[in-house]
Amino acid sequence: MKTNDYVKYLTQTVVKYAEQPKEERVKIRVERKSEKSPFLLRWFGIIPYSFMLLIKRRKH
Repeated sequence: MKTNDYVKYLTQTVVKYAEQPKEERVKIRVERKSEKSPFLLRWFGIIPYSFMLLIKRRKH
């Protein structure tokens, strides 16, 4: 990718973001945040997360 193409892409992205209403930007941010996986899963993988779920089930 040439520098000129990158600047063009970056400019288009910024303009697209700036033209959106604030409510829509907040809505997109909230959706993106809710789609994130839990902290333990992101940082330590599936095995510690599964142990945590197992322990929670045994408590209840």
